[in-house]
Amino acid sequence: MSITQSAYELLRWYVDAGVDEAIGEIPVDRYAAAARAAAPVRPASPPPTFHPETAPRPEIGRGTLEQRAPEQRSNAAHLAAECKSLDELYAAIDSFEACPLKMTARRTVFGDGNPKAQVMLVGEAPGADEDRIGRPFVGVSGQLLDRMLASIGLDRSTCYITNILPWRPPGNRKPSLPEVEMMLPFVERHVELVDPAVMLLLGGAAASALLARNEPISRLRGRWFDYATPGLQRPVAALATFHPAFLLRTPGQKREAWRDFVTLRQKIDFLNIF
Repeated sequence: MSITQSAYELLRWYVDAGVDEAIGEIPVDRYAAAARAAAPVRPASPPPTFHPETAPRPEIGRGTLEQRAPEQRSNAAHLAAECKSLDELYAAIDSFEACPLKMTARRTVFGDGNPKAQVMLVGEAPGADEDRIGRPFVGVSGQLLDRMLASIGLDRSTCYITNILPWRPPGNRKPSLPEVEMMLPFVERHVELVDPAVMLLLGGAAASALLARNEPISRLRGRWFDYATPGLQRPVAALATFHPAFLLRTPGQKREAWRDFVTLRQKIDFLNIF
């Protein structure tokens, strides 16, 4: 096998394993690091004398996300309530600077599909592909979602898709509770403006946030809930299921997800949406 072929196979293995980015943007000179490690170690200076009774206490300011979240959620709720259209909502989210996720993301990922559809899907947060392209569910998990929708006769022309968070968490980590709480008013207004008849919640983060429940997704999935906010004319029938990314990691749960999608189709037929 040639060096080029070996490198290609290694890269492909990384992709299959889920690696989608480098850990750092600046290359590390390992030879220089080894040289520094081999250099003689100078004796450390004695530590300074510390007197607890005279040492200044660190100030606990309002700089942490946990401390700022309630105030910023109030600001987000005010901004969201003023939005009368999806275009206005997108502009409000795109200009919202309080969430630190925006600082590390490339794009604001707002929504995709038919905004007038009666079926709305809400996921967790954008991934690397979504962050690059600017649309939700366009990566590998999005391709699986498209196939799952097609299996019950749906596609992006008959659905509308968005996420709890519009910005990708660094390294695709799980969103923190303060991040979700801060952005929740925008998601709630998003649902109100689309005003769907049926909503499918993809994954535990979306289900917990919109249903205000702490049970794991394994206990929430397959059950119907009434989702209601002051801006909705009537409650929306909401069904929770596994996130497609979870199904890629745990193929054995696809059977349960299929049952959820069949349940969704039955509800659509019962409501005579199409």
